[in-house]
Amino acid sequence: MKKSIVGIVGVIGVCEATAVAMSGAEMSQPESGKPGRAVVFVRSQQLFYDSVVLNDLPPNGRFQVLEVVEGQLTTDFGPGDTGYFGGRWALDMGDGETKYFLCPLIGRGHATP
Repeated sequence: MKKSIVGIVGVIGVCEATAVAMSGAEMSQPESGKPGRAVVFVRSQQLFYDSVVLNDLPPNGRFQVLEVVEGQLTTDFGPGDTGYFGGRWALDMGDGETKYFLCPLIGRGHATP
């Protein structure tokens, strides 16, 4: 099982793509202009969702908390749940900095990462 996912990627094709490692986990790097990929576990549904990391966002508006639990990106709510903000995430980087980014959950949830 692949459980290595975490980070933020800048706007693909516009900004330099960057990945930020946290808690020993990492996000897949974008390949030749393609966005980075991630898998997010949604606690309320007990399902994993694939995701595409699109871009950093300014800290304005509503964001959902994204956490790293045992090397896995985890959140409370997913598609169809009240409290899911369409993939607008706030991630505490552990150094007093919070990253805000867009990473929508796509497809159907699945039982394993």
